[in-house]
Amino acid sequence: MEKLKSFYRKYLRNSIVFSAVLALAMNLFIETMARHSLIGSLRFFAESPAVFLFNSFIIFATYSIVLLFRRKIFWYVVISALWVALGVTNGIILLNRMTPFTVKDMANLGDGLSIATNYLSTATLILAIVGILVLVAGLILLFLFAPKAKRKVNYKRSIAAILIVAIATFGAWQGAVKTKTVETFFGNLAYAYRDYGVPYCFISTWLNTGIRKPDGYSEQAVKSIFKSGELSKDGTYKVEKKDEDEKHPNIIFLQLESFIDPTLVEGFSYSKDPMPNYRKLMKEYSSGYLTVPSVGAGTANTEFESMTGISVKFFGPGEYPYKSVLLEKTCESIPYDLKNIGYSTHAIHNHRGAFYGRNKVFPNLGFDTFTSLEYMNNVVKTAKNWAKDGLLTDQMIDAMKSTEGRDYIYTISVQGHGKYPTEQVLENPAVSVTKAPSEEQKWQYEYYVNQVYEMDLFIKDLTDRLSQFDEDVVLVMYGDHLPALDMTEEQMKNKDLFSTEYIIWDNFGLKKEDKNQAAYEIGADVLNRLGIHEGLLTEYHQKYENSAGYMKNLEMLAYDMLYGQDYIYGGKSPFKPTDMKMGINPIKINDIVKIGEDYYIKGENFTEYSKISLDGEVLDTIYLGPTILGLKEEVDPSDISRMKISQVEKNKEILSTTE
Repeated sequence: MEKLKSFYRKYLRNSIVFSAVLALAMNLFIETMARHSLIGSLRFFAESPAVFLFNSFIIFATYSIVLLFRRKIFWYVVISALWVALGVTNGIILLNRMTPFTVKDMANLGDGLSIATNYLSTATLILAIVGILVLVAGLILLFLFAPKAKRKVNYKRSIAAILIVAIATFGAWQGAVKTKTVETFFGNLAYAYRDYGVPYCFISTWLNTGIRKPDGYSEQAVKSIFKSGELSKDGTYKVEKKDEDEKHPNIIFLQLESFIDPTLVEGFSYSKDPMPNYRKLMKEYSSGYLTVPSVGAGTANTEFESMTGISVKFFGPGEYPYKSVLLEKTCESIPYDLKNIGYSTHAIHNHRGAFYGRNKVFPNLGFDTFTSLEYMNNVVKTAKNWAKDGLLTDQMIDAMKSTEGRDYIYTISVQGHGKYPTEQVLENPAVSVTKAPSEEQKWQYEYYVNQVYEMDLFIKDLTDRLSQFDEDVVLVMYGDHLPALDMTEEQMKNKDLFSTEYIIWDNFGLKKEDKNQAAYEIGADVLNRLGIHEGLLTEYHQKYENSAGYMKNLEMLAYDMLYGQDYIYGGKSPFKPTDMKMGINPIKINDIVKIGEDYYIKGENFTEYSKISLDGEVLDTIYLGPTILGLKEEVDPSDISRMKISQVEKNKEILSTTE
C-alpha cells in the first residue's frame, strides 16, 4: 500500500502528463489486439503517426474526467478497463470473423451469447466469466482501499480543464476529417478500422446511425426523381391491389450461409471439386458475381438489401437495420410488392427465429409466415452445431403447397457458418485439402469445403425436386458473404472480398443472361426478367440503374421512406405490419390423456422446441415425438383444459402459442 501511495505522489499528481502517456500506451495495446501483432501496431504508428496520435488524443480525453475525483487511481483503472475491454473484445471477434467490433454489436449481444458455444469452448467461457467476476471484485477492493488525494477537488478548475479538453477533442476530430486524415464513410469496415484506428471507428459506429438527411431533401426533390407520368398524377407512388399471381412463377430466394467457390482462394488445393453441381448450374443458367455488403459476417444485411433494394451503405458503419429502424417501422420490400399482385410470402431459416430479431422484423417486411428452426423436425447438425441445409428442401416445397396461388419464399441457410476448427474434426471427409499454407488452415478449409460440398448436394436435390414440381418456379441462389476465414484481396482470384456468385435457376426455360450486380439490385433484376414491375424501388432500379444520379436518388428515396416525410407516398406509408404466422404447418392439440399420474398431450406438428404452457407460463415438458408431448410437473386437474403448446427458442423466448 505504501508503494501505491508513493506511486501516486510521484506520478499521478500531474494528471495531464500521466493521462497522455497512459493514452499512448492504451492505444498501442488496442491496436496490437486488433492486428494480433505488436509489430503491426508499431508499423501503424510509424506509417500513420497523425492517425495514431489522433486516436490517442481521443483516449486521453476520456481520462480527463479523473480531474473530478480524489480517487484518481480508481477512476484511471475503471476507464482503462473499459478501453482494455474494447481492445480485447475486438481482438477476439477478429479471430472469429472478418468484421471488427462495433457499437451495433452491443445491440446484438443476446444473439452473440446465444451462439457463443459454437465459437468458444466451455472452459474458455468459464474462464471469461471468472475473469469478469475477478475484475468486478478487484474494482470494489480498489475503490475501498486505494489512496485518494488529500486536497479537495477544485471543481471550477477541473470542469474548465475538462471543457478545454472536450473542445480540443472536437476541434481535432473536425480537423482530422477536413484534412482527410480520417474518413467519415466506411466502404469497408474492416479496412476503416485498420486505416483510421479502433477508437475513432468504434465511436463513429455510435455517433453515425441511420440514413443522414440528404442535401436538398424536399418534397419537390423526391417527386422529381421519377419522370413525369411514371407515377401518379401528383408524382407519388400509389399501391394498387391486382390479381395477377397466376401469370407469374413461384419465386424462391435461397441465401446460402458463407457459400463461395473455395477454388477462388489462392494457395489451396482439393482432392476433388467441392461444388460440382453449383458450377454446372452456373454454366447452364443466368449467373454472375453478386456484390454483398459484408465480409465474414452480416447475413441480415445481405438479406435486407436483396429484399428491399436499399443499400446498407446508406446507414451508419456497421449498422443492422434489423436492429434499428425496422423494429419500429415497415419498409417497402419485394414481399410487400408481390402481395399486391396476389402472392403469398414466406420466410424460412434453419436457425433461431429470434436471431437478428427476425420474428419481430419480418412482419415489417411483409411476410405472411416465418418457419424457423423451432418449427422443424429431423434436424441434423454439423460438427460445430449448426443445422444442416438438407431439410430446407421440404420446407420450401411445403410452403408452396400450403397455398393455392403463387408464392414468394425467402430462405436463409446456416450450414456453412463458422467458427471453422483449426484441428481435425472430420475423420473421413468427402473432400480433402491437399495443399494449404499451414496446418491450421488445412483443417479450417477442410471443414469448410465439406460444408460447401454438402450444401452443393442439397442444391442438386432441391433443383431436381423443383424440376418435377407442377408449377413454374424461379430459384435465385447466392452466398450471403465470404466465410470468416483469414482471407485477403490478394488471395482471391477475383481480387474482391465482397463478391459471391449467384444463379437464377428455373424450371420453364428462362433465357440465360449473365451479369454482375449488387445484392440491392438482384431482386428488381429477377422481377424484370419475369415481367414484374410492381413496387416503387423495383421500378426505380429497373428504369434508372444506369442513370447518373442512380445511387444519390436511391439514398434519397430510402431516407424519405424510412426517416423522412414519406413524400413519395403522399405523406403516409401505405404498408402495415403483417399478421405473420410462425410456421407453415399448424401445431394442434388433439387430446390430453392421463396415464397413471402423468399427463400427455397428443397432437400434430410438435418439435423439440414445443413446450406445454399454462396462462403464458412454460411448463416442464418432454418431447416424445411429433405427435406427443409429456408433462413433467404436477398441475391442478382443473387447469388441464387450459393448457396450450408454445414454441420456445433456446433463449426462452416464446415465438408462438396455440389458440
